Amino acid sequence: MGKRILVCDDAAFMRMMIKDILTKNGYEVVGEAENGNVAVERYNELKPDLVLMDITMPEMDGIEALKQIMANDPSAKVIMCSAMGQQAMVIESIKAGAKDFIVKPFQAERVLEAIEKVVG
Repeated sequence: MGKRILVCDDAAFMRMMIKDILTKNGYEVVGEAENGNVAVERYNELKPDLVLMDITMPEMDGIEALKQIMANDPSAKVIMCSAMGQQAMVIESIKAGAKDFIVKPFQAERVLEAIEKVVG
């Protein structure tokens, strides 16, 4: 059975693209979230093996959502995704508990490599 993954991105086409990469490679997408608030709710509800979290989202950004998820479940595995590969964002995400960081536009190989590294 493939690992269960929650995909969080405010852009529907990005969620679609990520879902496509994951399902083609044997992962199960158990849920999607279009903002940080929904991401935290879905995480608590679905308890996925991994979360792919966009940083720039409305209502609550990915870093804030990451902090809330980590506060509720310190063993959570979250990989951050963002078009803004700024050093500060990467550092803040890692400090908040992210296991890895993928910069958009990303290659399928990079996404899969990050997931393999984090959940095996």
